[in-house]
Amino acid sequence: MLHMWEMPKPRQVADQANTISANVQSLARPVLCGLASGLAGLYAAFVGILVLMHGRVIIVDVLTLGQCFLLMLGLAAGAKSHAVAVPRAILADVARGVVAGSVYGAVLAVGLALFQVAFLRTVLVSLSPDLRRMLSLGLETGQAMATLIIAGALLGAVGSLWRRLGEGQRKVTLTVVIAVIVAGALQQLLQTVLQRFSVTKAIGELLFNWAGLRWQGALLIGALAASVSSSWPLAKRAFGARQPRLHAMLADNRSAVQLGLLLLGLSLLPALAGPYIGQVLLMVALYTLMGMGLNIEVGLAGLLDLGFVAFFAVGAYTTALLTADSPVALSAYTSIPALSFWLAAPIAVILSVIVGVLFGLPVLGVRGDYLAVATLGLGEIVRVIVLSDFAAPVLNGAQGVLQVPKPFLGSMELSSPVSLFYLTLVCSMFAAFVAWRLQGSRLGRAWMALRDDEEVAQALGVNLVKAKLLAYGLGAAFAGLAGAIFATMLTSVYPNSFNLLLSINVLALIVIGGIGSIQGVIVGAILLVGLPELLREFGEYRFLFYGAALIAIMIMRPKGLWSTIQPSRATSGGSR
Repeated sequence: MLHMWEMPKPRQVADQANTISANVQSLARPVLCGLASGLAGLYAAFVGILVLMHGRVIIVDVLTLGQCFLLMLGLAAGAKSHAVAVPRAILADVARGVVAGSVYGAVLAVGLALFQVAFLRTVLVSLSPDLRRMLSLGLETGQAMATLIIAGALLGAVGSLWRRLGEGQRKVTLTVVIAVIVAGALQQLLQTVLQRFSVTKAIGELLFNWAGLRWQGALLIGALAASVSSSWPLAKRAFGARQPRLHAMLADNRSAVQLGLLLLGLSLLPALAGPYIGQVLLMVALYTLMGMGLNIEVGLAGLLDLGFVAFFAVGAYTTALLTADSPVALSAYTSIPALSFWLAAPIAVILSVIVGVLFGLPVLGVRGDYLAVATLGLGEIVRVIVLSDFAAPVLNGAQGVLQVPKPFLGSMELSSPVSLFYLTLVCSMFAAFVAWRLQGSRLGRAWMALRDDEEVAQALGVNLVKAKLLAYGLGAAFAGLAGAIFATMLTSVYPNSFNLLLSINVLALIVIGGIGSIQGVIVGAILLVGLPELLREFGEYRFLFYGAALIAIMIMRPKGLWSTIQPSRATSGGSR
């Protein structure tokens, strides 16, 4: 029995409780980080993607993409185990990193132990011997589990120490890691480019062999990335000191310079990389052209349009009916002669503009989510009309229009994906120029006022009807032009090519890139259209990467990758 003088005072009890609470809170974050990383690793393993990634070599005989994924998860657990790096608390931070890494390794060890359960092996077909061999490193189960926990602790400690580096040092190391992973993952593409020229062929043989990136190549690429990343800020400062006027001009027009460099890179890549990359970039350029049109409606005017595919279909069908050498073409049963692409494309654009204006009339008084539903219905109406028996004598129903010729430029037929890409790139650049000029114009400011608040815009004298119809018409013009190129690219047109998913994809690339941003449209098209094509060898799992990338971008960059404006009320769930 304690005497009164031996009992702790209330203040001491409160201090002890606070100390225990603080210790629990300090451990909660590392444990949660370790659990999150471990569960992410187990999820990738149990759905089968980890084994698939393990088949992609990053550095020959050293590292695969699957191993790289697990290493990055362990490092991320340690890096996220403490919110802020406190000076003179290095041991505490390392301890938190060790805890996070140990939890991460323990979760993987539990996953490895599940291989002993026969029932799970019959249910989860992805628990294959290859996966077990990868996780266990060829060791017995007990040794492998202990190794995973120890290795996880070491990774957590390294991740925690990396977090304590300065911002510049973190950027350099991150750039090196990303450069090596990208070089290894895209080694087939890079080898194709380097092997096309005698000057670069020797570099390609130094960096790569038939299986992937050599370790010497990884060192060279890492050193080059570190050199560029560390010297870039110094070079910028030195250039600013020597050429202050030019530096200030480039800084003032930073977006235009970045856009120009991006377009220059896109224009050179197909000529260097060959027809496959040309085909991928052709689709990127087509979606960019459509995105420029929808960006006027959604990004500038705030008109959420889910029936955008209708304008694309009008452009494609108009071009096909005016140029095709088939029984359903207009030249087959009317006195209208078969036109060339260059004559048919302007007509397709004009008809798309007319349809766009007619499309906008019924929804003039509708806003926000209601506008999305209304335009969705209008877009579906166009598709149903194309498929109907009523329009079959003209549009040929589900059989579509065949034998659409390729465009000619003089005597040269634009038949290859690369040549069609350059045609589409020129059209996209023209659309970007028009959109850029409109942004700062009187009409562009009226659209932005309309996007932010219709009542205020009307009170300021903006003609809402005129502004909305102009937005629909201009957006439809770019979509119609993209449809005209699309018809010649496939040499046929089918109604099933113009479904709702296409409208959603175009809207998604605008949101991912940055609503209202011209550069964001290009970046969004590269990410949403080009990346899935480059990941085609991962089969259906590429859409898992695709979805994960979208979620990550929306969490880390909710305004888009290259945003220039704040998201509007109309696109963020505005009400009627």
